[in-house]
Amino acid sequence: MLWLALLATPVAAGANAPVLILDDMGRSLDVGTATAAWLVTAFAWAMTVGMPLMATLLRRRGARAALRAGAGLVLGGTVVLVASPWLPLTLIGRAAQAAGAAGLIAVAMSLAGDARRMGVISAGFGMLGASGPLLGERITDAVSWRAALAVSVLALLAVPAVGRHIAKATPAEAPPAEGRFDTRGALLLATLATGLILLPTYPLPAIGVAVCAAVLLALHIRRRPDGFVPTAVLRAPVFRTAALLALTLSTSYFVLLFSVPRLIARRADWSTGAVATGQLVALLTGSALALGFAAISARLGRVRVRAVLLTVGTLAATTAAWAHSAPALLAAAGAAVFCATGANATQSMDAASAVPPTQRPTAIGLFTLGYQLGGALGPALATLLVLG
Repeated sequence: MLWLALLATPVAAGANAPVLILDDMGRSLDVGTATAAWLVTAFAWAMTVGMPLMATLLRRRGARAALRAGAGLVLGGTVVLVASPWLPLTLIGRAAQAAGAAGLIAVAMSLAGDARRMGVISAGFGMLGASGPLLGERITDAVSWRAALAVSVLALLAVPAVGRHIAKATPAEAPPAEGRFDTRGALLLATLATGLILLPTYPLPAIGVAVCAAVLLALHIRRRPDGFVPTAVLRAPVFRTAALLALTLSTSYFVLLFSVPRLIARRADWSTGAVATGQLVALLTGSALALGFAAISARLGRVRVRAVLLTVGTLAATTAAWAHSAPALLAAAGAAVFCATGANATQSMDAASAVPPTQRPTAIGLFTLGYQLGGALGPALATLLVLG
């Protein structure tokens, strides 16, 4: 279980490392803070698009192939990120990092098997994500912001152990899935996700792209119901509700993650170090509570779990919008990470259990697409509402 957590969770620290160092990144690349935030958006976009692609690779070629592809992309992307002096090439390295991390996460989630293990992985996400902003600031001060964005590479330490586990569990790889890869479906879904991610920044062209992609994807799914986006998954009400809940709570969390430090600085006049420490404590507390919540979720039942997540999530967003004291804003951030982490742990298992066993990797991939879409929309909305 711990190896699975190590495989999946360092990406959270790398994803959140830019929260407090966007200004440093912008100065180094000779761009504004809002432009530097594209490194955050590119990472989230590649995670969003990469999850269903890696889940399909997992379903068709097995966990070993997905593990190797993910590890190779993380390593290659990190090398490019560290060495590149130009923003466009740095964006490519950052996107490769994220796509590889998506593969490692897909493998870890597919091997988890139950809500308790998923709770450990999700809590690890939350805790390392909570550490990411302060860790990013400290590494930037000691080394550079590029080193701060390279912490995702720590996931590679778990690859040998997880690879041995896969080899023992499945000594012979399952044969490839029959049928051709649904390239058109994959491209249309990637285009739809891209349009949605760009919606806060470029609303008119983005909504045009998203609407066209959605219509074409719907028509394509009717022609190929067993393709990249299977109808067996989309028609499951439990899956749809779980994915929508994860998208909503994830978006709210990432908006607050990037907004709360600026809001505290404006409304309470705290120093950067005090904000970073306070946010770390709040997010660690929320993540720990989410781990306990996931452990008792089976006893609570699906309806109560969703009611708790929605209620706490609404309170967090309302508090962040109106509160002026730093403790209240930090409490809102902690409540937001509790909801997002708890939703990832509990609703992913609901989504996977709602479809036939052969479609479970795809369901997990599409569910995580929804969660990661929130990770892309959140920073973009924060940039629009607060950072810009």
